[in-house]
Amino acid sequence: MQNRHSGRKRVLLLLETSSAYGRGLLAGIVKYMRVHDQWAVFIEERGLLEEPPKWISRWDGDGIVSRVSDEAFATNVAGSGIPVVDLTDRADHSPFPRVRSDDRKIGSIGAEHYLSRGYRHFGFCGFANEDWSCRRYDGFRTTIDAALGGVISCGYYDSPYSRRTRLPWDTDQENIAKWVDGLPKPVAIMACNDRRGKDVIDACSAVGLSVPEQVSVLGVDNNGQMCNLCTPPLSSVSPNAESVGYRGAEMLADLMNGSPPPAETELIDPVGIETRQSSDAVAVADPSLVAALAFIRENACKGVSVDDVVRSVGLSRSTLERQCRRFLNRSPQAQIRHEQVGRIKELLRTTDLAVAEIAIRCGFEHPEYMHVVFKRVTGVTPGTFRERSQSNEHVFDDDLGD
Repeated sequence: MQNRHSGRKRVLLLLETSSAYGRGLLAGIVKYMRVHDQWAVFIEERGLLEEPPKWISRWDGDGIVSRVSDEAFATNVAGSGIPVVDLTDRADHSPFPRVRSDDRKIGSIGAEHYLSRGYRHFGFCGFANEDWSCRRYDGFRTTIDAALGGVISCGYYDSPYSRRTRLPWDTDQENIAKWVDGLPKPVAIMACNDRRGKDVIDACSAVGLSVPEQVSVLGVDNNGQMCNLCTPPLSSVSPNAESVGYRGAEMLADLMNGSPPPAETELIDPVGIETRQSSDAVAVADPSLVAALAFIRENACKGVSVDDVVRSVGLSRSTLERQCRRFLNRSPQAQIRHEQVGRIKELLRTTDLAVAEIAIRCGFEHPEYMHVVFKRVTGVTPGTFRERSQSNEHVFDDDLGD
């Protein structure tokens, strides 16, 4: 086939468009193309686990960016001499130059997130024999071991990932529920991705465990739709998929221009953690305080007072005050505000509701007072927060106060 795009390199993208991560990679490649405008791109919509197209061995283009981990694909394409950049994270080794997320760093910042909240019991929920999941567990466990001297409790659960060997959903959920129920509490669980994080939250619900008071849960990928489908919404590590895609495009351009392939896989650091309700807690072992915090989380936006909390759990006001300040470094009233502000942030991020409507839904009689409280806690107005969080910027709660 003749090149009908004079002066442009013909580049094939074999990326899954079915995942948030794959779409992030594509966004990075598009950003590269906007700057350089030298490619004619061909893309086939696909899922991560689908077989490569049959016509790939006959394709006569100039370069390929791939997330295909199929061995037959690697053999056929390697023999063609077409430059390939591999963005796959499913195998530890590849015959092609490679860029991927730093999975061990992803696991490590998950561990740091929990260590800073005082946890001493941990768990990791992954997928069996998946290198990216194993690397994330390794980073998680190694960081905890280094911080706590190796004398820790860290449970582990995994099950098959591929469609051919995957357990029936209900069986897997029952297994996860038994595993979580048997862990010492409070426990901080990192899941290898957001889908797995939802599995853990659903399992907790099935056996009556409170998230995050008894089980704190953290996912990976920061897939907004998946995270907000969870109850409570799932905290998640945000990999820098866009930078992986951009760097992969740069690398392919170098290869097509005759540069030698790099000797090592290039690893891209994650962006950070978006803290939502599922891990917005500290390690608390006192059952009465756990119950009080669960009551506050469920009712903060219904206009409850500290007296309501005291009556619900049978603690004296002075004991509740003392325990909150000991474990949370804030008063019970401040904890109610903390939950309200968290809900305001969630609605500002994920909806187009008017600020006045958000105020009502979050327990404020007057929008003006919500505005004052929100700015005092976060340092910005609700309008500014919404603009930043709905733009292309990466905005995390830690950047905007508590």
